[in-house]
Formats: sequence, C-alpha cells, structure tokens
Amino acid sequence: MPSWRRGMTAQRLPAQTRESLDAAQQAVWDRMASGARGGVKGPFQALITSPELCARVEQLGVFVRFECSVPMRLRELAILCVGHHWKAAYEWFAHAPIAEKQGVPAAVIAAIGRDSEKIPFDSDADRVVVEFVRAVLRTGKAPDALYQPVRDLLGEKGAVELTGLIGYYSLLAMQLNVFRVEPPEGTAIPWW
Repeated sequence: MPSWRRGMTAQRLPAQTRESLDAAQQAVWDRMASGARGGVKGPFQALITSPELCARVEQLGVFVRFECSVPMRLRELAILCVGHHWKAAYEWFAHAPIAEKQGVPAAVIAAIGRDSEKIPFDSDADRVVVEFVRAVLRTGKAPDALYQPVRDLLGEKGAVELTGLIGYYSLLAMQLNVFRVEPPEGTAIPWW
C-alpha cells in the first residue's frame, strides 16, 4: 500500500482557508459555511479549487445528503458501502459515526468495512440497501432480484435517489482519493 494511504504524505492541494481564496471561491465558501454543511471540509477542500464545479456538486449534495426521500439510516449505510468500495478513508471517517447515531449496529458497520459477505443485519431494510448498493458498485447494474426489493422498500423515486446517492458519493470518493484528503492522523479505518 502506498505510504500516502496511511496519512504519511500531504494532500496534493494545500488546505484552504477563506482568506486564501479568490472572490468566486469565497462566494461558494460562504454559501457552504452558512448552509447545512456548516463548513468546507473533506472533498470540498479540493473541489473549491473549481468554484463552479464545487457549487454544483455541493448543491446536489445538499439534496442527496439532507433532503432526499431515502431514510437517513439507509443513506448512511449506502455511503459506507461507497466509501469502502473506493477505499475513501475520509468518507468512512465522516460517515461511520453518523451511521452509528442512526442506529446502525457497530457489528454491521465493521462488517461493511471488512467487505464481509456475512453481515449481521438486524434490519431487512438495511440488508436490501446494502446488497443493492454493493451490486451497483461492483457491476454498474442492479439485477431484478436486487432492484425489486429496493423498489418495494423505497418506491421508484427512492430507487432513483439511492442510485443518485451512489454516484454522488463515488464522485466525492474520487476527489478524496485523487487529492489525498485523509482523515485525522490516528483515525481507525478498517482496510488500513
């Protein structure tokens, strides 16, 4: 494993502060800092380099993360699957605690982090979402046997939004990984 994956090499882009940005970047920063996110962290530290892209990605994220019809617990499970799939340590660091606060058992979180096929689900809804998300990430498709339970659980709108969530968090994972945005030193990440 490359040393940068263990937090030993700096990010590819410098950490940003509001004062280090131009006017267009500051406008996006201010909107994010005063909105649902309350700041510019994680992948948005890289994305702010392109204020146009950052603004559009962030607005999609507000909907996907805070407003879509998929229940929060299921959103967080999906995000953990995406973070693990792409080995995006910051994504895992940011969302594992939220998943736990949403009632996802620690054993389920740990099993997802290990990519275990034997996850001790206590909820059929959790199982349905994790199986669907993993299939989409692995193949880019969802067989009927996995799509139909998601549709039954979330409806057509929810299935569309869950698929959008997978794509959105994959985009963030790539930003995190390409620009080496890591969690704080000493953070426990299951695949490290």
